Amino acid sequence: MDEQMNLFEASASAIGYLYQLRKALLHCVEQSSAGPDWTVAVEAGDDIEVHEGDGKTLYQLKHRAPGTRVTDLAADLWKSLRIWATEWTTTDDGQDRPTYFLLTTAEAPEDSAAYHLRPPGLNSPRDEAKALELLDQARGRSTSKTNKAAYQAWDALSAEQRLGLIERVRVLDEAPDIEETTRQLLRLAALAVGREHAKPFLERLDGWFFQKVVAQLRNRAAGPVTGFEFDQMFSDRRDAFRPDNLPIDDDVEEMEDDGVDLGDRTFVRQLGLMGIGDNRVRRAVSDYLRAFTQRSRWVNDNLLRPGELGRYERRLVEEWSTRFDVVCDELGEEAAEEDKVREAKAIYRWVEQEARFRIRPGCDEPFVTKGSYQILADELRVGWHPDFEARLMELLEPVPGG
Repeated sequence: MDEQMNLFEASASAIGYLYQLRKALLHCVEQSSAGPDWTVAVEAGDDIEVHEGDGKTLYQLKHRAPGTRVTDLAADLWKSLRIWATEWTTTDDGQDRPTYFLLTTAEAPEDSAAYHLRPPGLNSPRDEAKALELLDQARGRSTSKTNKAAYQAWDALSAEQRLGLIERVRVLDEAPDIEETTRQLLRLAALAVGREHAKPFLERLDGWFFQKVVAQLRNRAAGPVTGFEFDQMFSDRRDAFRPDNLPIDDDVEEMEDDGVDLGDRTFVRQLGLMGIGDNRVRRAVSDYLRAFTQRSRWVNDNLLRPGELGRYERRLVEEWSTRFDVVCDELGEEAAEEDKVREAKAIYRWVEQEARFRIRPGCDEPFVTKGSYQILADELRVGWHPDFEARLMELLEPVPGG
């Protein structure tokens, strides 16, 4: 039973963190339409800290099971008040105070303190004096050990400070849960790139945002997400989903071979026929891995049109064939090995330095072409040495009796 409870608590905690990221990203997407003068930080001054112009807003987020209620003694409410009360007493009176939001999927019962602290205009009477009265009453009659630290922080405030704090508190109860927040993000993504591409587009936004938050948590000097930065990132990724483009993922673009041993792959053996140096072999392996990974994602995300990859590869083969056939004709059947190697290196140098055939006009990342040629070389559909097929067949054929 204890093990089950621990798993439940760990799962709830993980969902809470994911909810935090989801809500922060949603705020960024929604805010981007209002201009770039804002920042968003996760786990800075609060769960989410937002700066817009000269104002600051702090959010406490609570993702709770259906049926949970924010009563006057609720730990979620008092934990939030403890954090804010502590922040209130450590801030100079002359400083501009932030607005404090408790955003929770739980329900605020009618006539509770949380109910009276809803923002104006939500079909409920905002009554700060009533909310303060209910909180003082709850604190007076409660002996909760869970809320003990919160009560102490509350008691440390003067009556004037409590009222000042409550005036800046907003409770957003029955907020969309993590599933609905994801659906909201998908709807906004569909407006940007179309419904058919909304999911892969959102996955790429998620990846960028997660890395940004991790960098911020590791080093505060990394700073929050800024409106200018987010707008640029959002535009770049949206443009990558235009009909004349395809997305190049950051992690793929930065991928290295990381010591992967692909020495027995056919495309590496092809390089060996020419005596290509180790550094160029490593670059070839890196191009192969990046192109293979990126192309696989395009396929898995249904970003390619029917037959598009096949047409692209046929073009690559045709461009290679033009050069390869000329070399073979000019060398003739009696050419010396050193002449064959020299011409093979010239063709391969063309692949490394000149061959830049775009799968779509806007997708101009060089590794797509270079890596696709390595994939074709691995399938023996292209080659560099004039005798590559015969030489590799000898290498790849099993030894009789072996």
